[in-house]
Amino acid sequence: MNPIDIIEKYYDKNSKLYNILIEHGLAVAKKSIDFAEKVKHLNPDLKFIEEAAMLHDIGIFLTHAPKIECFGNEPYIRHGYLGKQILEKEGFYKHALVCERHLGFGLSAQDIKLQNLPLPQEDILPISIEEQIICFADNFFSKENPNKEKSIDMVKSLSLKYNGKNHFNNFNKWSEMFL
Repeated sequence: MNPIDIIEKYYDKNSKLYNILIEHGLAVAKKSIDFAEKVKHLNPDLKFIEEAAMLHDIGIFLTHAPKIECFGNEPYIRHGYLGKQILEKEGFYKHALVCERHLGFGLSAQDIKLQNLPLPQEDILPISIEEQIICFADNFFSKENPNKEKSIDMVKSLSLKYNGKNHFNNFNKWSEMFL
């Protein structure tokens, strides 16, 4: 499977958004492979990690986030859920789970309900080692500046700001595992 082929089904390769998605995906894929090297004993699937890291944000074009050239109608928070639907349609069910579960440090059904997020009220938490790696790596890069890596202190700060104390535990666990 070539993730670029799938991306090009949905994105104009001459668009700014395509370049943003590719640059972000490459940065997350590289960081994910670095993290996977730290946990070789858990046998992470490196080929899958590279593919899924490239595809984890495939749903962004359907959302409204003008700062990153997204002019769709859906709220940005739904990009993972929308990406899951795209990849399921393409027959890549395992990759689809990464799309759905990569937001922040994962969201519980309770988080979704308490924050009144426009998502199904179910747990969307990274489960497999590959999902955890990609989820954590994604927090180091924004799409507004895809080539600039955030510091660990910035990632830690964001984990508290956007995910609350429940998910700060994932930050701590993954920091110990992957850094």
